[in-house]
Amino acid sequence: MPDSTVRVAVNGFGVIGKRVADAISLQHDMELVGVADVASDYRVRVAVERGHRVFAATGEAGEEMDAAGIPVAGTMDDLLSQVDVVADCGPKRLAAANKQRYQAAGVKAIWQGGEKHELTGYSFCAQVNYAGAVNRDFARVVSCNTTALSRTMHALHRRGWVKRARAVLLRRGTDPVDSHAAGMINTVVPETKVPSHQGPDAQTVIPDLDITTLAGAGPFNLAHIHFAMVETTRPVSVDELRDALWDEPRIAFVRAGDGVVAMNAVVELMRDLDRPRGDMWEVAVWEDALAADDREVYLTFQVHNEAIVVPETVDCVRALTGIEVDGAASIAKTDQSLGVTKTFLPATTQPIAHVTDADVAHPGIAAVRAAHARFAEVGFKGSEEPTDDAST
Repeated sequence: MPDSTVRVAVNGFGVIGKRVADAISLQHDMELVGVADVASDYRVRVAVERGHRVFAATGEAGEEMDAAGIPVAGTMDDLLSQVDVVADCGPKRLAAANKQRYQAAGVKAIWQGGEKHELTGYSFCAQVNYAGAVNRDFARVVSCNTTALSRTMHALHRRGWVKRARAVLLRRGTDPVDSHAAGMINTVVPETKVPSHQGPDAQTVIPDLDITTLAGAGPFNLAHIHFAMVETTRPVSVDELRDALWDEPRIAFVRAGDGVVAMNAVVELMRDLDRPRGDMWEVAVWEDALAADDREVYLTFQVHNEAIVVPETVDCVRALTGIEVDGAASIAKTDQSLGVTKTFLPATTQPIAHVTDADVAHPGIAAVRAAHARFAEVGFKGSEEPTDDAST
């Protein structure tokens, strides 16, 4: 259906679904026909406030919505009869049961990474394998952690640098919305299965990637953090690594040298930049933590589990429906609509490897270069200076 507006439904208006619905609404080549859910709580009421048409995923849910005073536009079957594709953002494993329903309605469908690869036979990350999803009926956008691994490892893998990759993942204990009901305090729970599922999952996107992952969950809910160690096929310098990451879509640098020393600082930065819901669609790589030796490169990056798969889902809509067959063009459209960037502080901070000789006189760039030289010489030790805040 090239050159037409795609009609989209979102099934499940939770953590991911509400973000996908808003992102679809921003696309010039898509129409959000409606959202479906089974709940009648504040989240569905927010959908009404945002102008989304609400459909009841089940008959019982419809009765509860009516009783709660939520305007119901129809049933799930009514919604499916009006759309070309549905983004299923329901709870993992439960969403898989909807496949036959979508098939019967003759609509294409996208699932999230909580489902198995076998459900669709195609796992999707836009910058890696967009072309293979064009005009397919079904696809699965891989999970937040797998998306981050796919983006970062693709930057190295497509250059033939990866001999073997290893990554250690510290996962958030629970989503912020569920913090009152679940989570952990004062502990870390390691996953006992090696590799953790993210490594094999990344191989569904990059089949010949040699990667092993270890994971655990910690007592925080801000995001995930990854520590990757990649054995390379030849010595790769830090400058080469930085340039490779810079050239990859949806990867942006943060710097401890700018005071972004921890996950909470990244979250605060997104809030200060007035990101909707504080979302970060990019992988945030600590530029001044990049390192290399004769055998390996090392990188540390943060993953916003609530937001990172949103642009991927938008691109997957274009791929499945064929309204855009060029992956790079779709990525550009999505990124422009959402405000995805390569640098969070462009007025004062530029990537060192991309600074030209003509820019050296700029005082801000000179300061950044000096900071990088200082950290390269002595290493960043964290916040050890006395604080001006008397309360700490």
